[in-house]
Amino acid sequence: MPKKAATESVADAAAAPGGVAAVDRALSLVAAFRPGDAALGLADLAERTRLYKSTVLRLLASLEHARWIQRLDDGRYALGPEIARMHARYASAFSLEHVVVPVLRDLVAATGESAAYHVRQGDARLCLYRVDSPSPIRDFIKAGDLLPLNRGTGGRVLTAYDPVLGQADGPDRELYARIRADGYFAAVGDRLAEVAGITVPVLRDDGTICAAVTLTAPAHRYKADNLKAVQAAAARLRGLVG
Repeated sequence: MPKKAATESVADAAAAPGGVAAVDRALSLVAAFRPGDAALGLADLAERTRLYKSTVLRLLASLEHARWIQRLDDGRYALGPEIARMHARYASAFSLEHVVVPVLRDLVAATGESAAYHVRQGDARLCLYRVDSPSPIRDFIKAGDLLPLNRGTGGRVLTAYDPVLGQADGPDRELYARIRADGYFAAVGDRLAEVAGITVPVLRDDGTICAAVTLTAPAHRYKADNLKAVQAAAARLRGLVG
């Protein structure tokens, strides 16, 4: 018989009546990730779930196979792309869409360029909503796409306002400090050489970031004056989302 844990696991302490214990435990691993956690090691996951490491490894194998968890090169674990996909599907039916998308449409109408709403997703950013430019010459990001945090104006802003990543030592620390001071980031070619972007954070009422509004355009159509329209869009969303 398997050895009984000296301390009851998080999942067993709040088990679903009539449910499956293994499912409860697997979900407790997913729930172990907290805001600001880009990745967690085996010891961290075992400590937070109060499960044996051997049990954690078996559950992680199934979660990784289903793409709910991904194993990184350094041996740590991060949330997987299936969570982002499901989040996008959930969000598409959630009332948040009715708040955000009209603002993006107005931004596109005012500028003629593509507008997107990005949120942090583990060690990446998720394009949660997107309204395309009417021009046939544009970038082709779509809702549900995962993009890097360390490239592109959307990723830079989400990183700059993150209480951990934005303050970390590194070659971009001064850039992130400037982004916070300016309250936006505009650049040409930060992710793709031929694409320009302007991003403004969407803040909660307490001043913390919950998302970012990004306007993208081909580099040759970049207009610095479009910053005002992006700032107005982010201001409309402040306190309404997140």
